[in-house]
Amino acid sequence: MTAIADNTPARTGLELMQALVAGPHRGMSALMGIDGGSAGEGWVIFLATPGPQHLNPIGTVHGGFAATLLDSCMACAVHSALPAGVGYSTIDLNISYIKAITPTSGRVTARGEIISRGKRVATARGTLTDSEGRLLATGTTTCLIMGAA
Repeated sequence: MTAIADNTPARTGLELMQALVAGPHRGMSALMGIDGGSAGEGWVIFLATPGPQHLNPIGTVHGGFAATLLDSCMACAVHSALPAGVGYSTIDLNISYIKAITPTSGRVTARGEIISRGKRVATARGTLTDSEGRLLATGTTTCLIMGAA
């Protein structure tokens, strides 16, 4: 996701995620077409609009688009629950594709939420839905929490 210029150890994960969804959207966020979202402790939502740059040779949106959005929202959900100065790294990512994303899917919603958090490991799940609320893909991730006291 986007590097945040004020990524200081004094900012909590939730503060960082709220700044990320507020924009401006640059870097990976811009590449993915992220154009909104929201964040609370333990959950993050990204809104994105797939464009022609996300299409594969058969005219549907590349599966990497869904995987990247789900990876991002799930890992950021974990980050949103971390205190200042504590980070994470993804150690496992699983994606299940339910329905193809097409140019008519419209704006999609990627929602990630923590389902378990220990001192060193957190697990999150995510859903990706189209503009009509139809499920496109689901995912789970496990993250290693680093710097925890």
